[in-house]
Amino acid sequence: MMRIETIVKFVLLSIVFVVFAGQVHAYYVDPQKFGSPAGELCVLCHREATPGIYYQWAESAMGQAGVNCYDCHKAEKTDPDAFEHKEFISIVVTPKDCSRCHEREVKEFESSHHADAVKVLNSSDIFFGRAIWGASAERTGCIPCHGSILKVRKEGKLDPATWPNTGIGRINPDKSKGSCSACHTRHVFSREQARRPETCGRCHTGPDSPQVEVYHRSKHGLLYHANRDKMNMEKRRWRAGQDYFQAPTCATCHMSAVPPQALIKDADQRLEEALKSLLSGGGKEFEALLPPPRPQKYDFGSSHDVGARLSWNLGSTISKKRDRWQEKRKLMQSVCTQCHSENFYTQFYIQYDGLVELYNKKFAVPATNMRNELIKEGELTKLNYDDKLDRIYWKLLQHSGHRAKYGKAMVGPSYVWQRGMQEVAERFYFEFVPEVQNLTGRKAYKFLRKHGYSDPKLRK
Repeated sequence: MMRIETIVKFVLLSIVFVVFAGQVHAYYVDPQKFGSPAGELCVLCHREATPGIYYQWAESAMGQAGVNCYDCHKAEKTDPDAFEHKEFISIVVTPKDCSRCHEREVKEFESSHHADAVKVLNSSDIFFGRAIWGASAERTGCIPCHGSILKVRKEGKLDPATWPNTGIGRINPDKSKGSCSACHTRHVFSREQARRPETCGRCHTGPDSPQVEVYHRSKHGLLYHANRDKMNMEKRRWRAGQDYFQAPTCATCHMSAVPPQALIKDADQRLEEALKSLLSGGGKEFEALLPPPRPQKYDFGSSHDVGARLSWNLGSTISKKRDRWQEKRKLMQSVCTQCHSENFYTQFYIQYDGLVELYNKKFAVPATNMRNELIKEGELTKLNYDDKLDRIYWKLLQHSGHRAKYGKAMVGPSYVWQRGMQEVAERFYFEFVPEVQNLTGRKAYKFLRKHGYSDPKLRK
């Protein structure tokens, strides 16, 4: 015979689901895997104990579909971060947990640069945070974006040195990488939030990663601010050119889907093939001029690998094209074509490549080669930032250089010039070169010319 208390709880729970049943039929989850009775009791308690979390969940896609607290937070007794709370649960919901529903998204994320963001904490980029500010600065200023290795104390308690932590490259107790809640804040799980550029700007900001500042000052950013309430960001399907057309966001270009596209040769290509057929006697001149009756279609879906459409590695000192860069560029251009002609974006990429190649040839490669040779000759130590030239080099390439390259990639001309190449030139000619001359003495001119230095006062 059921206890009165249990009956009351289930009656209350039924009322809760009636109240928030608005869109329940818009979502589907396997009832064999989700909607645990143990989770239903969690809901009853947390409605009183943490009402903010409860209402966030109840109005979310998860709550509407009947996925409850225990479905996501359940743990095995043997899990390092498990603790008993009526049932065994874990505070940390990891990508491994999310993959039970979102397998494709998690696989894409695991192959992305985001998933390895924690590695930056062991690079020279973290020098000022770790060596000068200390652990507290790293814990509060670096980990929230990059993540860290989550450490667990006795009885499943998380070490406050590593938690709270929603860093996107977090290493979780179950060994999975990442944090879905870095972009889809937990308990709300909003698609709209993840599509807003402000979400990306939480981390992609500052002198060495100025993406959000560039975006907001670009033509794309201006269009977004003028039309931000017209872009249907809450929709389940969100294809550029169909579900919205006012402006692109970070998600538009790097992650979101675009409509399937037909592969049709343009007029110039068809004329060229017709002429070749005519000259060779192939007899297919007329056929070449006509577009195909059933053109092949390419479906460029969404991806949680944010590097899948990037052709350059702009974050490195000397930028290089990525592996399979032509394929990745084609994916990015599939987004461009929703608003721009092929001629427009092809010429944009000619300008973009030209800027990066100029930056490499004139500044990044000579500066890097000079520094490396001075280290080899013993004029500089192998340590980072302990020499004056090192500090100039870091500002030249990690700050000014990044702004110039990202400025061009994201159509922000003020960052290409005033905050970019102008600063690059000033740091190189007014600071870096004079310090190289100071270190090399009489052989300075020969040393500079050897490494590709060109005097801006001398015209070719």
